[in-house]
Amino acid sequence: MADEGPIVGRETELSALSGLAESPDGRALLLRGEAGVGKSVLLDAAAARSLALGHRVVRTAGVEAESELPFAGLHQILHPLLPQAAGLDRVTRAAFDTVFGRTAGEAPSVMALGVAVLDLLALVSGDRPLLVVVDDAHWFDPQSAEVGRFIARRLSAHAVRMAIGVRADVASAWDAAGLPELTVPALDAHAAALLLDAHAPDLADGARHQILEQARGNPLALLELPRALREGSAPGTGPGELPLSRRLEQLYGDRIRTLAAAERTELLRGALDGTGAAPSPADRARYRLGDVDGALAAGLLTVDAATGDPVFRHPLVRSALLQSATPNERRAAHAELARLHHADVERHAAHLAAATVDPDEAVAAVLERAARSATARGAAASAVALLTRAAELSPGSAARSRRLGDAAYVAAQSALLDQAQELREVSDRLAGAHQSPTAVITSAYAALYRDGDVNSAHRRVAAALGSLPPDSDPETRTRLLNLLLAISLFAADPALWTVTDALVDAAPVTPATSLYRDAFGDVARRGAGARERVQDAFARLGEEQPWDVMRLGVAAYHLDALGDQRLLVRRVADREVGSGAVTNAMTLLQLVMLDQIDSGEWDDAERTGGRGLDLTAAHGYALFAHQYHGFLGLIAAWRGDTERATAALNRLDRWARPRGVGHLTQLAEAIGAAAHLTAGDFEGAYAYAGGLTAPGTFAPCSQQALRTLLDLVESAVHTGRAEQARAHAEAARDQGLPAISPRLGFLTAAALAMTADDTQARAAYERAVAHPAGAEFPFELARVRLAQGMWLRRARERAAARTVLEQAAEVFDRLGAVPWARRARAELRAAGAATPQSAHGAASALTAQERQIAELAASGLSNKEIGARLFLSPRTVGAHLYRVFPKLGISSRASLRDALAGNSTEAG
Repeated sequence: MADEGPIVGRETELSALSGLAESPDGRALLLRGEAGVGKSVLLDAAAARSLALGHRVVRTAGVEAESELPFAGLHQILHPLLPQAAGLDRVTRAAFDTVFGRTAGEAPSVMALGVAVLDLLALVSGDRPLLVVVDDAHWFDPQSAEVGRFIARRLSAHAVRMAIGVRADVASAWDAAGLPELTVPALDAHAAALLLDAHAPDLADGARHQILEQARGNPLALLELPRALREGSAPGTGPGELPLSRRLEQLYGDRIRTLAAAERTELLRGALDGTGAAPSPADRARYRLGDVDGALAAGLLTVDAATGDPVFRHPLVRSALLQSATPNERRAAHAELARLHHADVERHAAHLAAATVDPDEAVAAVLERAARSATARGAAASAVALLTRAAELSPGSAARSRRLGDAAYVAAQSALLDQAQELREVSDRLAGAHQSPTAVITSAYAALYRDGDVNSAHRRVAAALGSLPPDSDPETRTRLLNLLLAISLFAADPALWTVTDALVDAAPVTPATSLYRDAFGDVARRGAGARERVQDAFARLGEEQPWDVMRLGVAAYHLDALGDQRLLVRRVADREVGSGAVTNAMTLLQLVMLDQIDSGEWDDAERTGGRGLDLTAAHGYALFAHQYHGFLGLIAAWRGDTERATAALNRLDRWARPRGVGHLTQLAEAIGAAAHLTAGDFEGAYAYAGGLTAPGTFAPCSQQALRTLLDLVESAVHTGRAEQARAHAEAARDQGLPAISPRLGFLTAAALAMTADDTQARAAYERAVAHPAGAEFPFELARVRLAQGMWLRRARERAAARTVLEQAAEVFDRLGAVPWARRARAELRAAGAATPQSAHGAASALTAQERQIAELAASGLSNKEIGARLFLSPRTVGAHLYRVFPKLGISSRASLRDALAGNSTEAG
């Protein structure tokens, strides 16, 4: 509102914004205040200051009509910058093409997309600083807000600033962004009087007092109410009778009504389509206003200085247009916009639905397709609304019931269990059913996730499957079967699995469901060949929904194939956390954490666990919360934090055992075995590991029976139970565990080596440590090398012992497994090496992330390749290396390998 004259009473805010524009470092500032308080004016001032400094400015504004269209806000930010994207690598450009709908494929995760945006911003700001202004950010769609928050927190390494305006009375994703905030309050009495007198000096005393009273320091009201009074409209009957924004919308409504009908129609189309900020890419272009001279003259519109296009003067103008339009006028405008966006399935469907009154199967089918597109793009919460509207427009009760059932299912996957229950009840009433399959699915999900009630959930789902008629809907049967398999996995009860197996065997099942049964249940007896089936299923993934990726990911973990899919799983997990399938995101984050544990990224795994706990607490999912506590307890056990490990064990056992959640009670026992092994209490470790499965056997339907193979053998060896240890190692071989996965092959080879007699031990250990899968599981490989070194020392092969013990100690040090490192160094001393208690030297001054980046750089990877692996921008990688070099006492990348190797040798 630059045409309103000097800015009054905002010295503090203007100083802060000048500081933002002139800052030598990239950073973001969030402006928060009520509607009309002047956030837009202040953002204009920030933009003007940046332009005066020779900086580049990109303006954008959130639009309420697009608040549920994935990435609509991000389109506005990026569109003016895309011409320079040619300077980016092909993978980064492909991320933008997918999100903008120009190419088919799965949308990238928030983290991957955020890194791509940072790369583009870094490129654009290379020659002159950039200011990104986001007005009305509270109307940003959740996906754009997630990306916006991601980049706003990571600008310090770039010449990029962000100024973001949000309403104080509208909840948004920016509320928890953790950004520096500038509260924009109402003007004080003195400044309010100055502003009013400057713009309406001829007001009578009574009118002046009334306006000051009603405006209460709101600058927009101080400017608008005198204009309304001059035009013959009363400023109001008394303060507080209506919200201020309502009164202002009414004032705009008076001006709108003076326009010609054609011009009002034009403005309405623009309001419904979000006209007012920078246009999106051509295939998602907003409606362009034309022939709106009257609206410009009335002060409803202004001209965008960058594009020359007419844009709305204030968001309240849009609100007034929508409030003043009749239902028929809105529907006609939506119909025109649906034609405009015929190539964009989600926007086309949204406008088509709003234009339709009577039931129409064709429109309902379009909405159903749009819902599937939304879930595939990480907007499952939006899909619920689309499916609900599709049900409303379905001509028959059967179709309405089915679509509401689908909406209930998606709501359950989106952590909207209460909404799922409401949708399910309506669906059942339409179908004339008291306890439909949809009702069973919804209630079982709630019982499982919130309460861990596996027994009653299993009973209800099994009964529903048993009563399905032969010609029942295949998708409903598949959903019931897949849910029953998940419940059975958590129960880990052979008796319940017997019922589950019978129901799976009795029904025509999809290949995926058959795979889930073999991976979730008795892997030791059904797992042969399943790993290859998982890999084939991932290779065939196309537009599958997030729950398909989640179930396949769980199967991959239990078959030790998750490492091959880690990038996909991490990307989908990040994508779904915001407004996607949040329930699935909780499991996907667990898979990310477990993969990080297996691959030796324990610090990252703890951070992922904390993130998962926050998510489960927000939704009250006790089952998943206890899983996260268990995984964190396992890390604590291997690191020797007995207090945390014991607390996690007790928490799991107290909650899970009375409920019959065997999957978690077994995890508790695995924590106990790990904690006692780490402490050197092998008798205690044997008691826990032997409680999971008897030596020489593998308890059916127990995932931990396989995962604790090495724990049982190692504790048996150290307690003099050589016969039991050998029996268990041979049972692993004879059961065919090596055929199930390379990891189980590695563990079986290690177990056979630990139990071999002295004539065979050397060759057995060499086979074990040379197993290709060992390198993928560094902690387990280090344990095997420790055992190998101990045997070599006893065999008086001290030089060979020192070599493998040094390798083991280095891994234990890196993982923070202090008791294991201490044990390895004690063995090293016994083998004749003079060793310190822990690694020292320049490399020890590196943070975990700096060490990881330095090692990758030493291996020959470029900054861009390192960033792709670690979800960092190349500039951020470069900044880390800039700090690494002086810590290591080097000046070039070429010296990294020697510097790291030298410090490792010193530590050994």
